[in-house]
Amino acid sequence: MTAATEPKKPHIPVLLRPLLKAVEPVSGAWLDGTFGAGGYTRGLLAAGADVVYGVDRDPAVFKMAADWAGEYGERLKLVEGTFSCLDEYATGLDGVVLDLGVSSMQLDQADRGFSFMKDGPLDMRMSQSGISAADLVNESSEAELADILFQYGEERASRRIAKAIIAAREIEPFTTTLALADLIEKTLGRGKPGQSHPATRSFQAIRIAVNDEFGQLIEGLEAAERALKEGGKLAVVSFHSLEDRIVKKFLQARSGGGGNANRYAPEANEKPPAFKLTPRKAIGPDTEELAENPRSRSAILRVATRTSALAEGAGRAGLGLPKLVTGGRG
Repeated sequence: MTAATEPKKPHIPVLLRPLLKAVEPVSGAWLDGTFGAGGYTRGLLAAGADVVYGVDRDPAVFKMAADWAGEYGERLKLVEGTFSCLDEYATGLDGVVLDLGVSSMQLDQADRGFSFMKDGPLDMRMSQSGISAADLVNESSEAELADILFQYGEERASRRIAKAIIAAREIEPFTTTLALADLIEKTLGRGKPGQSHPATRSFQAIRIAVNDEFGQLIEGLEAAERALKEGGKLAVVSFHSLEDRIVKKFLQARSGGGGNANRYAPEANEKPPAFKLTPRKAIGPDTEELAENPRSRSAILRVATRTSALAEGAGRAGLGLPKLVTGGRG
């Protein structure tokens, strides 16, 4: 069989093996809130799930799954929607899996505009609707842009980049990924060998803002709390510190480990814990996975088990949610 005719290997999602081990035994009804290429869904079905609800806001992923989804019959139910509303799609679940951020599949599609490594339209919309990255870059004020880059990308040169964007777009609006990436590289200079591209943090920040990823994340965690039955598992894989901080603080707050902001504050009215951390510490990739998939090096898995407590959510305060001073574009 030649390279041209050899079938592509199935997409193996990051931290699948430790995830399945942490939530075993796998049975009953599960929901994969970030279906993507279907890797977690197929892993759950192979491990013993009776049914998996595959949820994704990107309609393109279901077209890509058409050639294999039928193999599972009624065991696989595909839902176009956001995981922030997952409890509207199913309740009484035995497990919920969330793989945060943009998928490698989306990065590989130049026409989606997520990657600065390939030229394409400056889009970045996971749902392929609403405000695009081009709209945000071309219409936001300098203060709004700087705020987004700093808060969502932890970009220390956010003001310098925002100023350069404003000056450049007065001559010609930004419409492509490479145009924006080239401007950022010229503004910051080329990175040293082994360092990430100068546009990495800015592209992350713009993508997060366009897709309201942090708002979606908190709503998704609260929806999972409502949808899981007692003993159900919540497994979340994140890829950068901002995401993981929100997940960590949410689970701490809802497992009774939030504590007070300072020792002089009055004791908070503690809610019965809705989750138990299982395990208590985050899980990272092992040496085998790092060798198989370098992308996994930044991945962090957190797993918690639902208790019998009523679902109340943790509230927004104290969850480490980056706050835009300017209010952004809403």
